[in-house]
Amino acid sequence: MNVTNELNLNFISKSTNESFARAAVSAFLLFLDPTIAELADIKTAVSEAVTNCIVHAYPNYIGTIYINVKVTDQNKIIIKIRDKGIGIKDVKQAIKPLFTTSKEERAGLGFAVMQSFMDNVKVRSKEGSGTTVIMEKTIIRTNYDKR
Repeated sequence: MNVTNELNLNFISKSTNESFARAAVSAFLLFLDPTIAELADIKTAVSEAVTNCIVHAYPNYIGTIYINVKVTDQNKIIIKIRDKGIGIKDVKQAIKPLFTTSKEERAGLGFAVMQSFMDNVKVRSKEGSGTTVIMEKTIIRTNYDKR
């Protein structure tokens, strides 16, 4: 599997940048000619991952969110969203639906939403060092030139 296109993006963890992240990633992927449903799934998953960084990784300060998107010759999209925030103490617990560490009213469904819209989701985290979410999805309909 070879990478045929790639995007790297970073921005500060302000909530106003969440919509920018989802728009930038979806715009980058338009050359694949995804269905409206595929694009909506990707946008929602990116939105959830970025929101997790904003709310949980940097709860009391502004940090940087890093996004890397790779497209392979097999029409697979690999989206890596990373922060250098506080990290997750227990990833297995954090990915369970309805779990949240936020003191605000939060549904605790971010990871469940990502998992429902993407083909595969992996979460790696280390307390004090940050979290990386890797999401994969294969685009079924594509008309792009793979050169």
